[in-house]
Amino acid sequence: MKQKFRLGVLVTGPMIGELKQQYGEYDDIFARFFSNNTDENDEDDSDFWHLKPYRVLENIFPQSVNDADGWLITGSRYGVYETHEWIAPLEDFIRTAQQANVPMIGICFGHQIMAQALGGTVEPFADGWIVGSQDYHTQKNGSFNILSWHQDQVIIRPKQADIIAHNDACRYAALLYQDWGLSFQAHPEFTPSFFNDLFKLRGNLLPQTLSAHIDSHQPTPPDSAHIAKVIKGFLHNRKCDL
Repeated sequence: MKQKFRLGVLVTGPMIGELKQQYGEYDDIFARFFSNNTDENDEDDSDFWHLKPYRVLENIFPQSVNDADGWLITGSRYGVYETHEWIAPLEDFIRTAQQANVPMIGICFGHQIMAQALGGTVEPFADGWIVGSQDYHTQKNGSFNILSWHQDQVIIRPKQADIIAHNDACRYAALLYQDWGLSFQAHPEFTPSFFNDLFKLRGNLLPQTLSAHIDSHQPTPPDSAHIAKVIKGFLHNRKCDL
């Protein structure tokens, strides 16, 4: 039996109240994302992960970057450029984790705050919201599809970050920080059912034309298993197979 990988989940956003009873908090969604997308050829994979949440949005931080074997920063309703009191400490934590070479994964807000902490720039996208199924092209001429829900995105990437996925609406859809960090703008942890329930509650915030399009198109089944394997492989081996 493999030793469990201790993954600290830095929770940066509250779950919408109407969704919390069915889906739990964001760390619960990631726990299901990893457990539901196990490697069928590795019978120990489903038992390999021990996730521990830290609600950094409430200023609850780990004592040390070494309190886990790796870190994951969740999505959030907040902007990384907003002046919440926990933003600067989170940026410090990111830089300290990089210096200590403790691996880190960023998703949506996590993708953005990693970039901002390391010298990049995040702004609201000039063309507005990017919501729904998105195909992203990799540097190896492959592609993958995952669900997206964001208006902000990385506009200027850190010099140390390599672009490993993109599309016309998101130039920096996935970034790789050598063997330390990996981040995605979209949400590989979103299932179609969660996305549909989120849309029912928050679709009214979107432009009418976009909302109408999403309402008439069921999301494409996302490549969640593939991205889960990529994330696990990076955390295990410090290599990104994307």
